[in-house]
Formats: sequence, C-alpha cells, structure tokens
Amino acid sequence: MTIPIKNREGIARMREACAIAATVLDQLKPLVRPGITTQDLEEAGRDHIARLGARSACYGYQHGSRRYPAHTCISVNDEVVHGIPSLRRVLHEGDIVSLDVVVWYEGYVGDNAYSVPVGAVTPAIEKLLRVTRESLELGVRAAQVGNRIGDISAAVQTYVEANGFSVVRDMVGHGVGVSMHEPPEIPNFGRKGSGDRIRPGMTLAIEPMVNLGAYKTKTLSDGWTIVTADGSPSAHFEHTVLTTEQGPEILTVPRAAARVA
Repeated sequence: MTIPIKNREGIARMREACAIAATVLDQLKPLVRPGITTQDLEEAGRDHIARLGARSACYGYQHGSRRYPAHTCISVNDEVVHGIPSLRRVLHEGDIVSLDVVVWYEGYVGDNAYSVPVGAVTPAIEKLLRVTRESLELGVRAAQVGNRIGDISAAVQTYVEANGFSVVRDMVGHGVGVSMHEPPEIPNFGRKGSGDRIRPGMTLAIEPMVNLGAYKTKTLSDGWTIVTADGSPSAHFEHTVLTTEQGPEILTVPRAAARVA
C-alpha cells in the first residue's frame, strides 16, 4: 500500500493533534502513584482530552466485533499494550504503568505513549524503562529521509537485544494521520536496509515495546489486553515523528499554548 505523504496543511494539523496528545500524556504522568486506580487515570485523560477540544481515537475503536471501551490505554506490569482501565486495578509501589494517549483533532490523529514507574522500582525495571526509552530515541534518529523502514526496526532491535531484553514481534509501529493506523508497518525488529524508502512528509508512530523476558505475547479474554506470555514486565514508549529533509521531527511534544490551566 502507498504510504501517505502529508502536505503543508496536513502537517500543520498533525502538529496540533500531536501537541494535544502529548499535553494530555504529560498531564497524566504526575498522577501515577501508589493507591490510584487505572480508572482514575482514564477519567483524568478523558477530561483533559475534552478540555483541549479533541476526542479520543481509542474510545469505540473497532477490532473485529469488539469496540475498545475506554478513552486511554493503560497497561500495568506484564500488560504490553491495550490494557483496559478499571476501578479494580490499583497501582502499587514497584509497578510500571504504560500510558497510551491517541486523539483526534480536526481530522488528524496524534499518538504517543510513555511508561511510568510507580514509586521506587527494582534496578531491572529501571534498566528496562531506560533501554526502551533510549531505543525509541535511536529509532527516531534512524527515520532519516533516504533510509528505509528497516533501518528504524534494526536500530531498535539491536540496542534492545544488546542490553539483554526482547522486542515484541506481534505488535508494530505504523503510519498515522487521518486514521490511527496507516501504512507503513514499523516492526521493532528487522534488517537494516529493508522495507520502504523514507520520504519527506511521512508521519510515523515509532513505538518500541520491550519485554524483560521473552518476546512472545498472548491476548487476554477481554479481546484487547496484550500481555507477555511468560508474565515478565513490559515497557512501551512512543512518539509520532515527521520525516523532513532536515531530519526527523518529533511532533508529540507538549505545547504551552495547549495546556490546561
């Protein structure tokens, strides 16, 4: 499938959608603490999205016969992605929680995620979070015009595996724009020099999902929540990136103008 190239107007709208998504995520991070429920975070995210004039791209998203029932994806510990918020899920010291915020704004989508430690975590979890975050930085750096999608994938995989962790293979990054998922798929594993050529005007959701244990995953009975097959913790970091002749530009950056007082 053809990879969409954004024109000047599309890029301007993507900047706004991504700024809102990043601002909401930025507002949720400091709320993470022991004793709070994932539903508390969901309600805060829902309210922030509405106050900024956007709407959730997750709420009601259809996969097969199921519709996602929340405005944010909140995944705890061994939950890789698509965790469903719940009043029954209370955060405890030592947990990690991945916050995934995706918004619609004026016809365009902004998509980002960040994994937050709950209080003090073990050295192994600290390393998992650091390596996953740094692998995202390397993946973004590889999104250079003239490179190929496989260069992003290889940059992430090489760094993650050199540090003793594994990359999830069942879920991938993707293009993003007028819909949440556009071509191309961006695996977090692959061969350098493979895949589509990167051209100016692509908007790519680069999102390493990294497990402390093995890479295999499974889906829970709710039809949404993806967990590690071995029960090991997982981390998830994501940016939406614009490819330009001057280098990759991260669009999911909070803007002071978009903040809620």
